Amino acid sequence: MRSYCLAELAEHLGAELIGDATCSITATATLERGGEGQISFLSNSKYRKYLTETRAAAVLVSADDSAFVPPGVNALLVKDPYVAFARVAQLLDSTPAAANGVHPSASIDPTADVAASAAIGPNAVIAAGAVIGENVQIGAGCFVGEQAVLADNVRLWPNVSVYHAVKIGSNTIVHSGAVLGSDGFGFANERGNWVKIPQTGTVVIGADCEIGANTTIDRGAIDNTVIGNNVIIDNLCQIAHNVHIGEHTAIAGATVVAGSTRIGRYCIIGGAAVINGHIEICDGAHISGMAMVMKPITEKGVYSSGIPAVSNLDWRKNTAKLRQIDQLYQRVKQLEQQLTSMQTATGADH
Repeated sequence: MRSYCLAELAEHLGAELIGDATCSITATATLERGGEGQISFLSNSKYRKYLTETRAAAVLVSADDSAFVPPGVNALLVKDPYVAFARVAQLLDSTPAAANGVHPSASIDPTADVAASAAIGPNAVIAAGAVIGENVQIGAGCFVGEQAVLADNVRLWPNVSVYHAVKIGSNTIVHSGAVLGSDGFGFANERGNWVKIPQTGTVVIGADCEIGANTTIDRGAIDNTVIGNNVIIDNLCQIAHNVHIGEHTAIAGATVVAGSTRIGRYCIIGGAAVINGHIEICDGAHISGMAMVMKPITEKGVYSSGIPAVSNLDWRKNTAKLRQIDQLYQRVKQLEQQLTSMQTATGADH
């Protein structure tokens, strides 16, 4: 178990320490459940009541909330408690490695270039010409295709499939069941018959990315599908062929991005959003969960289209009214025509 004294954590975070500098921290916890040797944080004032009652050994707080820290609880004053919490959690992370050493059951082609420090788990397959960088971890049952490149410190959790020629940047994490580089949905229709178009591009993923479990990223049809640096993609997402996603963008679970769409930098896309193909979304756009994006977004802002849940009774009433929208539209149109005719007649009389 890793442990750090508060003085070490304060130095790591550039924080102001209030309390016992020698206090040992071994784990993170919530304010409600924190106890001896644990550190928590307050980043939202609505949870301030838990701060006054916490039994955590230390808390990460802003200067504005320092007055609410109870006696006997140490504090680290930081600019952003949530970011500070993430930094401390990284130091105390107890997640095991995806693989240790090279398992005897791993199949590694003789022409693959595998760094001596790489770890490859049971039944993993490394195909011809693949390049595996320093300190890469490849979990059990993974497949790394021909000419694929995994840069230093990439981590593949079990049963990830990396198709041929896919490139993954350093420090990127790919979770179980993800498929990178499968064929894009490219077909031509010849009198009702679908003719497959070979997908000859690949997928290029930048550094410091995270790809969620069971997410799929299709290879490009001709050009590449490109994921920029520090992009985070949640579980169960579908990224189609030739999509470009800009640096530092975050995409929540079950989102679908259709082919040849370009998403800018620093975008945030909520869960279960659907984004049409062949459109462009500008830098810094925020798209709410369940939104249906059909047209380009050219101005930074928040965009929504999902319908919030209501009681079943209200939904039934609203649905019944929606069915009458066309009739209502036609009636309003007739009334406008009648009003125009009356105004015209009145004008003629004068």
